[in-house]
Parts: sequence; structure tokens; C-alpha cells
Amino acid sequence: MDLTFKTDKGRFNYRVGAIIIHDNKLLMVKNETSPYFYSVGGRVKLNESAEQAVIREVFEETGLHMEIDRLGFIHETFFVEEVTKERFHELSFYFYIKDQEKLNIISNSYTEFGAKECLFWIPLDKLSDSYLYPEFFKEKLLSPSNELQHIVTVEV
Repeated sequence: MDLTFKTDKGRFNYRVGAIIIHDNKLLMVKNETSPYFYSVGGRVKLNESAEQAVIREVFEETGLHMEIDRLGFIHETFFVEEVTKERFHELSFYFYIKDQEKLNIISNSYTEFGAKECLFWIPLDKLSDSYLYPEFFKEKLLSPSNELQHIVTVEV
């Protein structure tokens, strides 16, 4: 059971995301119905730690067993989803993933609504030109810190 619930005022999500950087490129996801890129990851399940969830999500979306390097960001965000127009209150944990020499990625994932997801490598120096979420990636990933950062974004 995913840790999300809907109310008459919107939806709450508990989510994890993976920061996978290789050859100065960031791995991001885009599906056939959304105009933006988003991080590899997804919802945490009941009785699952954030660490377990990000490892599971990375495997589900890439076909690779990868290891966590460290927790980089805790992100609280309040937004209206562009496609569904649903109002969200989301709590996300973004983990840096250890780099690997060989990345034979196989994408075979779909959104909860059945839209096919595809993976894309975005050069770090092109992040500012990309339509992506979370937007703070555009700045924070260019000069990464070893300290955990807490970010709050209010878009509504």
C-alpha cells in the first residue's frame, strides 16, 4: 500500500527520489502525458523505509540494483499537478545514488494511470534549460553539498 491519501482538499504523498549522476548527466524520467521530467523514484509503501523504497523504485524503473550514497534533500512541496490539476502536499526524500561504471538501463515502467515512462540523461549544464521537477535540482546539483538540505516549495 502506497503512502498516499486523498481528501476533499487534495492529496498527500510520501515519496522518494533518486539522484543518479553519471558522466556529468542526470537520469530523469518523462512519461507520454506529462510535459516535464521528474526524478527516478516513487511512493513509499507502508512499513517500508525511505532507503528501501528508493532502492526498489530505482530497480523498478531502471532494472538495476544500485546503492545509496547519501540522503541529499528533504523536500516539502505544495503544488497543483499540471496534467491532473490535483492539489498536492508532498514530502520527498532525495537520495544520491553511487555511480557505477556500466549502466545498462532497461526502462519498463508505467505511471499509476498507465502512461509509459521513458528515461533520459540530461547534461548537468543543461538542467537550467529543462522543464523538470524538482526545480531546485537546476541549482543544487551544480554545486552539491555533503550536508542534508531541507527545502520547502510552495507553488499554490
